[in-house]
Amino acid sequence: MVGDLSIAEILYETGEMCFRYSRYKASDGSRWIRHGLFRAYHQNGNLASEGHYADGKEHGPWRDYHENGQVAAEGQYENGQETGEWKFWDADGSASKPTS
Repeated sequence: MVGDLSIAEILYETGEMCFRYSRYKASDGSRWIRHGLFRAYHQNGNLASEGHYADGKEHGPWRDYHENGQVAAEGQYENGQETGEWKFWDADGSASKPTS
C-alpha cells in the first residue's frame, strides 16, 4: 500500500538538478521507495531519463536522452525488467544498435 507521496530533489554538488521523483516511506520506516514519475537530468540541465516507478521498480514507458536533448533510448519496463523491443539513437538522431 502506497503511503503519502513526497517529492525528492537531488542536486549535483554544483547546484543543478540531478534527480526529481516522487516517493513514499516504507511501512517500517526504514527506507524511501520510488513511486510515480522519475526524472534524471544531465548537469547541463537537459533531461537525461524519464519514466515511472511502481513500488520501487521501473514500470511502463521509459526514455533516455543524450546531453544535447536528442532521444537516446526508448522502451518499456515491467516490474523493474526491460521488456519488448527497445530502440536506440545516436546523439545526432540516427538509429543505432544496442550495445551488449
